[in-house]
Amino acid sequence: MTSRGPVPVPGELTFTAPRRAKPPRHLADLAPADRRALAGELGEKPFRAAQLATHYFEHLADDQEQMTDLPKATRGRLVEAMLPQLLTAVRHLDCDDGATRKTVWRLFDGATVESVLMRYPGRVTMCVSSQAGCGMNCPFCATGQAGLTRNMSAGEIVDQVVAGARMLRRGEFSGGPDHQQRISNVVFMGMGEALANYRSAVQAVRTLVAPQPDGLGLSARNLTMSTVGLVPAMRKFAAEGLPVTLAVSLHAPDDELRDTLVPINTRWRVAEVLDEARHYFEVTGRRISIEYALIRDINDQAWRADMLGTELNRRGRGWVHVNPIPLNPTPGSKWTASDPRVERTFVERLRAHGIPTTVRDTRGREIDGACGQLAAVTA
Repeated sequence: MTSRGPVPVPGELTFTAPRRAKPPRHLADLAPADRRALAGELGEKPFRAAQLATHYFEHLADDQEQMTDLPKATRGRLVEAMLPQLLTAVRHLDCDDGATRKTVWRLFDGATVESVLMRYPGRVTMCVSSQAGCGMNCPFCATGQAGLTRNMSAGEIVDQVVAGARMLRRGEFSGGPDHQQRISNVVFMGMGEALANYRSAVQAVRTLVAPQPDGLGLSARNLTMSTVGLVPAMRKFAAEGLPVTLAVSLHAPDDELRDTLVPINTRWRVAEVLDEARHYFEVTGRRISIEYALIRDINDQAWRADMLGTELNRRGRGWVHVNPIPLNPTPGSKWTASDPRVERTFVERLRAHGIPTTVRDTRGREIDGACGQLAAVTA
């Protein structure tokens, strides 16, 4: 069953998703101590957990026959219990001269999600999904209009990155200006509102940044957590001690319009969201990204750029950066991108307020892999 409309918020941080069977427990769902305990429960020595983690996070192995340091007699049982298959690739779609790859994944219960792997000069970025669908109901976003199917587990989130790293290492994704073989950046900007799936998203972050072989060994500073502005979750995330960049999908500086574009705004207003974003900066020292999809004749007026600049400067200088994003239309949608001249004016007005502003490089348009386009259509 798929829910429609905003996810109910009965409590401070409680977001209700449809009840479904849980994904198989995976090594990436667990802290190292819990992995060792699980190995013991399976009748194995605790160090087997570290061996499995090495195969998964360092060797990127997906074939148990490669794990020759595990006892042959119990290898299959260990792998099945601690490294179950979480994702099955349905299809890959490449564009941007081979520098962008979208993958549609089928999860254990038939739900589908998408991730996007992108090469840039000097870095490789993976955009991951945190939910199958999304309950935030933003009308210009294909994922939001599809509704929420379920939350993803930490293992399912991490496995997208491991799968992307495996593609790179095996030369299955080799386009782009260089041939860097490691994922350097991860952005939680795929399907779903990650902070509405708080526990799994934070566990995934901790696993991604844990040193190998406990995790993938990524730099927390190269991770970006995106949110539409779930204020209590933003406050809680600031206290996690993780120097991750926070990206706030604002899309309007005024409550009247944002109530329509981002319906959760009826619960947490623009001022509350920006105050909490400023608090995150103060706690972590990480500059906030404000994401602003420019929609023709809806939110792209010069006076709204002035209003946004004023609101940001009211909370100080040097704490924020704005990313205007040319909207990527989805089939059948009435929403479309701003005229380039209007976009330029919007950017100029923000910069006139002293706000660092960079128009987002929109990758994956040809394959419906750009911001707001992910819908996991498999037919």
